[in-house]
Parts: sequence; C-alpha cells; structure tokens
Amino acid sequence: MPEEHHKKRRAINEAGHAHFITFSCWKRQPLLSKDRSREWVITAMEKMREAQNVAIWAYVIMPEHIHLLILPREENYEMRRILAALKAPVSRAAKQFLMERNEQQWLQRLTTKHGHRETFRFWQPGGGFDSNLWSEKPIENVIDYIHANPVRRGLVIRPSDWAWSSARAHLGDEGVPLKIDQVDLR
Repeated sequence: MPEEHHKKRRAINEAGHAHFITFSCWKRQPLLSKDRSREWVITAMEKMREAQNVAIWAYVIMPEHIHLLILPREENYEMRRILAALKAPVSRAAKQFLMERNEQQWLQRLTTKHGHRETFRFWQPGGGFDSNLWSEKPIENVIDYIHANPVRRGLVIRPSDWAWSSARAHLGDEGVPLKIDQVDLR
C-alpha cells in the first residue's frame, strides 16, 4: 500500500503573533455541511479559547474546511496543542454520533488502516496551513479573506449572510454562534 502523503506544517510559536490557520476535513469531504457538526466546532472553539488562553479574532466554518485567526495570549504556547484542543473534541463527537446511530458506512469511510491499526479520521492529517501575522494591514486582509470565503464559493451574496463565520460579529451583531475577541494590535 502506498504511503499516504500529507503536508508538513511548520508552526512558529512567536509571542505576540496571530496565527491564520486553515485545516480540512478528511479527504476534503463536506463533513461540516450540517449544523450539528458546525455546532461541535463552535463548542470546541469556545473550550479551546478558554483552555489554551487564545483570542479568537475571526473564523469561518465551510462545508469541508475551517479558516481561523487566533492570537495565543501566553508567551509560551504550542500551536500543536491549540489545534489538538480544537480538532480532537470534534473528531470524538463525530465518531460518537456515528457509533450511536450505527452508521457503519460512514464509520468505514472515515477510518484508515495502518497495518493492523485502524484510525478514525474526521480531519486531514498534517496540521493544515499556519501563517504568523503581526501587523495591522495583513491581519485586516486575512479577516476580510476569511469572511469572503462563502461569497467566493457562491454560498451567499454577502459575508454577513453566512451564519457560520465571525462576519456578523465584526459588524456588531450579538446573535452569533461564537463571540469573537477584540482585535488589539497594541
């Protein structure tokens, strides 16, 4: 069996830097196309924010991937731990849901084999894309890019029409799935 190739993510854990992160569902399947799975992500983001002490500046949950802009508040942090705090609970919730419903076809579809070992995969391995940001203009550009994602895909006309992003929160709307933190570049 050919060895599976995945991107190596090089994280630079630099105090004061924001991180623009993108990661995808297993084999780019639209596993985030239902409100149920999007709620799992929102819950995991809120818990990750608290447990890892990060500010969430912007996000969008697309059907098969997520864009996220965060600022770790600790001087010493590890992006791998932050990502694990976000991704692992979503994967566990998905597996639990599929097991409770006896969804064998989906369980098989999301399970890989490595020799005799089987691994459930909700997320694509390899960590995804991680870019450090530290100045105002690139951060503003990334926020705009994140919010425009559903528009570019033709899912909505305006960024604020997509319920599963922080676009409405940036416009001051309080009725959003996840509150965002104030972008402060001082």
